[in-house]
Amino acid sequence: MNNYFVILAAGKSKRFNKKIPKQFFNYQNKEIIDHSIEKSLNSKLFKNILIVTNNLKHLKKKKYPKSISIIKGGKERSDSSLKALKYLKRYKPKNVFIHDAARPNFSIKLLKNIAKNLKKNKAVVPIINSKDTIKYKTQNQIFNLNRNNLLLTQTPQAFRFKELYKVAKDHKDKVTDEATLFINKDFKIKFIPGEKSNNKITYIDDIKTPKTFYGIGFDIHKLVKNKKLYLGGVKIPFHSGLEGHSDGDVILHAIIDSILGAIRKKDIGTYFPNTKKFKNIRSAKMLKPIIFDLNKSDLIINNLDINLICQKPRVSKYRDKIIKSVSKLTGLNENQINLKGKTVEKLGLIGKEKAVACETIISITKYD
Repeated sequence: MNNYFVILAAGKSKRFNKKIPKQFFNYQNKEIIDHSIEKSLNSKLFKNILIVTNNLKHLKKKKYPKSISIIKGGKERSDSSLKALKYLKRYKPKNVFIHDAARPNFSIKLLKNIAKNLKKNKAVVPIINSKDTIKYKTQNQIFNLNRNNLLLTQTPQAFRFKELYKVAKDHKDKVTDEATLFINKDFKIKFIPGEKSNNKITYIDDIKTPKTFYGIGFDIHKLVKNKKLYLGGVKIPFHSGLEGHSDGDVILHAIIDSILGAIRKKDIGTYFPNTKKFKNIRSAKMLKPIIFDLNKSDLIINNLDINLICQKPRVSKYRDKIIKSVSKLTGLNENQINLKGKTVEKLGLIGKEKAVACETIISITKYD
């Protein structure tokens, strides 16, 4: 198809409150504009991708494919859009897609749906309905607007090039999107469902994402006669218990260390040294203050994966009880906890039923 994709990236981003324009701000490991560039390239729908920017120097440092062109933008969005159309006119495009660089979260599926609908329509615009109640103020009166009649337009917006070029070059007033040009002329637009994730980035808060950290925990203890065996806070019937300064619960010790690792707070021995104060302490009591501090710091556990490494006892027999116990101790839902049993094919101390080990991996998110 004779399609061209225009990315408008000439704005100054005054409301973004950063030294660099938002389109060049790093978001999900790449500049915001690069999300749109990559998706338009990967869609294989376009002969050429045109970037309109007032930061030519910045973009020209990058090594883009030959199918990407860069031109200088205008003062206003509508100026940049018209400049793009005038530039593309020489290529005689059939269709043109106009997209705001500040919308990096659209999908290739949306692009293809727009292209499909453009075959039988001269203008295709994605929309979503408002989830908020919107009020309209005029003079001293305030009215509620019917949400069902409110259309929030998104980009990319796609048009037959000839029609869009004609109305754009004859229009003198500023417009905030190309659909407005067609609406002002009473031209028909095919509105299709947009994507809730395709939000426009305006403020820095629009891209503030929770930070996620990961921690690994490991513990191993010898099995000794005449001691109770605790695993994950559950008393397990067995011929031996775990040797240690505390009750030796390797699952809870590994969980504690994985939490401390994720939040960069050293290790379990820092908080529970081998002193008289903690002699024979139950591991559940050790975990409790760690979880309390975690919650107080707005840190939330996403999921926990546990490997219990032992020849015996068989994990499958006690899995549900241990998960239920760990859930209660950490505040996690049971479906956020996984427990796997691993034997060592009767090798070493663990294989001879003389020791039990445990390793854990935890995911923790920080919310502002």
